[in-house]
Amino acid sequence: MAGKSGDSVSISVPYRNLRKDVEVEMVTKHGNNASSSSSSSSPLNRRSEDGGGHVAKDCSLVTLVLSCTVAAGVQFGWALQLSLLTPYIQTLGISHAFSSFIWLCGPITGLVVQPCVGIWSDKCTSKYGRRRPFILVGSLMISIAVIIIGFSADIGYLLGDTKEHCSTFKGTRTRAAFVFILGFWLLDLANNTVQGPARALLADLSGPDQRNTANAIFCLWMAIGNILGFSAGASGKWQEWFPFLTSRACCAACGNLKAAFLLAVVFLTICTLVTIYFAKEIPLASNKPTRIPDSAPLLDDLEPKGLEHSKSNHGTANGIKYERVERDMDLQLGKSNNEHEDETFIDGPGSVLVNLLTSLRHLPPAMDSVLIVMALTWLSWFPFFLFDTDWMGREVYHGDPTGDSLRVELYDQGVREGAFGLLLNSVVLGISSFLIEPMCQRMGARAVWALSNFTVFACMAGTAVISLMSLKDNSKGIEHIIAGNETTRTAAIIVFALLGFPLAITYSVPFSVTAEVTADSGGGQGLAIGVLNLAIVIPQMIVSLGAGPWDALFGGGNLPAFVLASVAAFAAGVIALRSLPTLSSSFKSTGFHIG
Repeated sequence: MAGKSGDSVSISVPYRNLRKDVEVEMVTKHGNNASSSSSSSSPLNRRSEDGGGHVAKDCSLVTLVLSCTVAAGVQFGWALQLSLLTPYIQTLGISHAFSSFIWLCGPITGLVVQPCVGIWSDKCTSKYGRRRPFILVGSLMISIAVIIIGFSADIGYLLGDTKEHCSTFKGTRTRAAFVFILGFWLLDLANNTVQGPARALLADLSGPDQRNTANAIFCLWMAIGNILGFSAGASGKWQEWFPFLTSRACCAACGNLKAAFLLAVVFLTICTLVTIYFAKEIPLASNKPTRIPDSAPLLDDLEPKGLEHSKSNHGTANGIKYERVERDMDLQLGKSNNEHEDETFIDGPGSVLVNLLTSLRHLPPAMDSVLIVMALTWLSWFPFFLFDTDWMGREVYHGDPTGDSLRVELYDQGVREGAFGLLLNSVVLGISSFLIEPMCQRMGARAVWALSNFTVFACMAGTAVISLMSLKDNSKGIEHIIAGNETTRTAAIIVFALLGFPLAITYSVPFSVTAEVTADSGGGQGLAIGVLNLAIVIPQMIVSLGAGPWDALFGGGNLPAFVLASVAAFAAGVIALRSLPTLSSSFKSTGFHIG
């Protein structure tokens, strides 16, 4: 494209999801040759440091693989969190009824922190890039958090908890529990700080023809992190290999947790350094033109600024029609202080949530049923995430983290077997993710989503049957408990593994359904996924607040929450079949996200 030196040129591409006649613009500077201008048609719109229009070429496959390693590091710690932390908090004297409260931070940070971090990283002008500073800071926060969690018993001991040996003391260690909860909440905050920028970094680096490959690589690293993390949690021998980590305040279970988390710090550090080194970001120019937020078309009071055009013409390149617009860059970049204040307000945590809630009234009617099914789906899943290994230790192995030495040993054995079951769950999940696309093309996404919920219903109902069978062993005396019923324990492991299949569907199909339902609505896909996230985190909050007291209402244990989960799963399957819209069979997997 020819033009005068110093003028700005943008390629305006109609965005079909916008309600008004607004175009997504990719701005470039006129150069001495036309090739640089034509390259600006890349959807990624990556700019050079001087703010020009040079677009980086697609990176190599090796670079993509190495740039995703941080996903494995984060997932390693998340797997340990899922398998070990609910059992461990009970060894500090926090009752089972209140142990679910500590998980409340996850949905809160997922609701507020992750969207804000995404917006802030989009606009970060650091010379180190937009995403890498957030990934580095988040990884440091994760490392600090897991060290606090691992050493919480020792810190509590130094702050004035009981001096009695941990093997004989069965009371509450208040200070240790407070330190643990502080570290736990910091860990959830840090996980949400890393996850969004890590995925965005991958999107920045991959070209249009690399999107499916890049997503598969990211999911592969997540699966590797899951498998390694659950393997570490299932070993239960770390305190024997590193005996110096145990102390008067930290016995076997604590020493095992401490060693596993220190290993997670080392693994995460290596993965983060590899990602930061190989992910060569092009810094965002600080004088970057204003972009229209996804929520702008949905909110009446948000008007796009700086879109005045002074000259335009039309043409065709590579079979694609385009409109070229020339503008005065000084006009585009001359923002007042009030505009900066408005932009800061729009990016704030409160306004992000307000925008999401406001956009609910602009969604297509079909999204109502999608949100209902998604909420019921997560009402059925989150009790399992909270209490899976605890259920194995209590109901299947009849252990007690606060009982005598024999009951504690049985409980620890059950937790290790539960972690092994989660390992098998991750393997099944990874294999199932390759089957989802052909299943959706043959059966339709609605039927596949309903099938996953009916599978969860059957598995969660199966936990009730397994618990009743195991209860018979408990009634026969301690000898039968020690010997164990291998059939019951094997059935529990099978249930854990089978749940990997519907979990793979839950991590992919709802997002693809949402993308198709909202494709022609008045907002961007990012906003639609943000609204869908409300149907995930709100059920998590409900379960975190109510699962423990609900279980206590029926005498303790995990079975009441699992039964309620099975009812929610069945309702989700029925509503999915009856109310979800009939969608096209051209399913494109969006991959899965864990944690």
